[in-house]
Amino acid sequence: MFKDKYDVIVVGAGHAGSEAAAAAANMGSSTLLITMNLQNIAQMSCNPAMGGIAKGQIIKEIDALGGYSGIATDYSSIQFKMLNRSKGPAVWSPRAQSDRMIFSSKWRELLENTPNLDFYQDSVVGLIVKNKSVCGVVTQLGLEVHAKSVVLTNGTFLNGLIHVGEKNFGGGRVGEKASFGITETLSSLGFASGRMKTGTPPRVDGRSLNYNKMEEQPGDPNPGKFSFLPSTPTLQKQRSCYMTYTNHNTHDILRSGFDRSPMFNGRIKSVGPRYCPSVEDKISRFAERERHQIFVEPEGWNTVEVYVNGFSTSLPEDVQFKALSSVPGFENVKFFRPGYAIEYDYFPPTQLNYSLETKLVENLFFAGQINGTTGYEEAASQGLMAGINAHLKVNSQDPFVLKRDQAYIGVLIDDLITKGTDEPYRMFTSRAEFRMLLRQDNADIRLTEISNRIGLASSDRLALVNRKNKQTRSFIDFITKLSVTPDEINPILINKDSAPVHQSMKMRKIYARPNITSEDLLSLKKPKEYVKENALSADVIEQVEIQVKYSGYIEKEKANAEKLQNLENITIPEKFDYNKLKSLSNEARSKLEEIRPKTLSQASRISGVSPSDISSMLIFMGR
Repeated sequence: MFKDKYDVIVVGAGHAGSEAAAAAANMGSSTLLITMNLQNIAQMSCNPAMGGIAKGQIIKEIDALGGYSGIATDYSSIQFKMLNRSKGPAVWSPRAQSDRMIFSSKWRELLENTPNLDFYQDSVVGLIVKNKSVCGVVTQLGLEVHAKSVVLTNGTFLNGLIHVGEKNFGGGRVGEKASFGITETLSSLGFASGRMKTGTPPRVDGRSLNYNKMEEQPGDPNPGKFSFLPSTPTLQKQRSCYMTYTNHNTHDILRSGFDRSPMFNGRIKSVGPRYCPSVEDKISRFAERERHQIFVEPEGWNTVEVYVNGFSTSLPEDVQFKALSSVPGFENVKFFRPGYAIEYDYFPPTQLNYSLETKLVENLFFAGQINGTTGYEEAASQGLMAGINAHLKVNSQDPFVLKRDQAYIGVLIDDLITKGTDEPYRMFTSRAEFRMLLRQDNADIRLTEISNRIGLASSDRLALVNRKNKQTRSFIDFITKLSVTPDEINPILINKDSAPVHQSMKMRKIYARPNITSEDLLSLKKPKEYVKENALSADVIEQVEIQVKYSGYIEKEKANAEKLQNLENITIPEKFDYNKLKSLSNEARSKLEEIRPKTLSQASRISGVSPSDISSMLIFMGR
C-alpha cells in the first residue's frame, strides 16, 4: 500500500499542504500527501479569490519560486484586477476572482502530474516520535507510515468547532469532520497551543438577487495574470462582481440577535481576525457608521452560487436571513447555506525556526493556519517554504530562508517566529519596510535564480528571467543615451502640462517625470522602433518605467537593507546565556530566552527588546 518509508509526509491538502507536497516532490523527495478527503484538494473554504493587497505579491513570489498557486489561479480566473493602480508600484496588488471548482480541479491535476508524489485519504491522529525526532504518522485506520520528515498543514481542522447561533458542532469546514489527536500528541511533546477563530459569510442563490440595485464591479479592461510563465492563459472574457451596502435597518436586525450570538454571549472565547471582522463585530465596533460595503462575488463560470463578501457571521440563521434580506438587491434572497464561525487549535509560531521546523521536535514542520495565520496566500507561502526545507533537511542541506528585503514571504515568516501572534496574522504592504524592493512586478527577478539554485525553479524559468533582465537593462541603456529635440518632445510635454524643454535632452531624464507614461515614450519614432525590433513584452516596458521613475526610492531602500544586513551578519551563539547580561530588562531576557533569535537583527525586532538591550549584547559579544 505504501512505500516502506517516505522522505516527506505532508498532512493536509489545503493551500499550504498542496504547495508543500508539490515543492518537496519537485525537488526529488519521495512524498506522501495524506488528506481527509481527496475531493477537496486546495479547496477555497472562504472567498473564491486569490491575491489582493500584499497577498497578490505573495502569490507572485510563490510562482517565481516554482510553486503552483499562480498557475492554478490563471487557469481558474473569472475576473482580474490590479488594485492600487492610482498609487505607486510599491503597493500595486493583483487580485483574481476564481472559479472555485476549476481552481481545486486544476490543483489536483497539477499534483497528480507531479513526479515522486503519492496520495492517501485518511485522517492523521498522531505522530511517531523517537529521540525528539519525528519518524512518521499514525492514521485513523491504525496505519503507521514512516518518513524522514513530516509537514503539518491542518488548517482549521484541529479540534474544529463550528458555531451558528446557539448551535455548535465539530467540524473543520462545513460538511467535513474535525481532526482529533494531533493537538494532544503535540501537547504531550511540550508544545504550547491556543485557540483562534475565523468566520465565513452565507452562500446565496444568484438567481434570487436584483443586480440592478447594486453597483457593478467589472474587471480590468486589459487583465493581467499571476504566473510569470507565458504558457498560462490570460482572460479573454470576465464576470463582473457587484457591490451594495448595509443600512440602519440591517444593523438593527443584526443587533436583535446579539444575545444569541456565540461571539457576544461568551461561547466563543478565541480571537478572530481583526482585519476581517464579522458583520456583527463591524456594527458593534463601528456603531457610528451608517453602512458597510457588501461585495457580491460569483463562485464560478457555470454556477449561480454567490459569495457574500463582507457579511461574515455566526448569528442564528433566521437573523442572518432577515438582515441580509434588508440589503438592497437581496430582498428576495435564497440561501444555499448560512454563514458560520469556526474555532480551531493553533500553535504559537515562536516555537519554530526560520525553516518552519519546530524547535522541540527535529524534522517536524508546521505551515499555514496551525501557525496562527489567516488567508490562502499566507498558508500557501508557508507550505512552499516548509516543503522546500523538509526536502533540504532530509538531504542534509542548509535551510532555505528568505530575508525581509527579499520577499513578503520573508517578512511573514520573520514576523511569525520573532513576534509571534495572538490573533490570526494577515499580510499587509505596511508590514514590509522594503516594499519598494518587494513589488509584484519583480518577484521573478528577485527569487527565480535562488530557487533555481536549490533545485526548484526550472532552468526554463530562469532563462525567461535572464531574458527579461537583459532586455530591461538594454532598453534603459537605450533611452539613457537617446537624445530628443524640443521639436520631438515638446508637443507631448505641453499636452501633459509638463514644462517644455529648450534644448536637446536625454530621454531617460524626461521619462523620469511622473506624468510621462510609457505610451508617451512609445509615441516617439526611435523608442517605438526599438521596442518592435527587439520584440519587447509589456512586462519589460513596465519594468523599465518603474526602474527609471522610482530609481531614487529603490536605491534608498537598497542602502537601508544593506545597513540592516550588518546586524543580520552578527550571529548569536546557539547556547547564549542571557542571564549573564545583568543590564538586560526582565522582559527582554524572558523574550530572548523564549525565542532564541539567530542574529542581532532578529533580536532587535522582538517586542520588548529595546535598542539599549541590543547595545548591551553588542558590548558583551565584543562587537
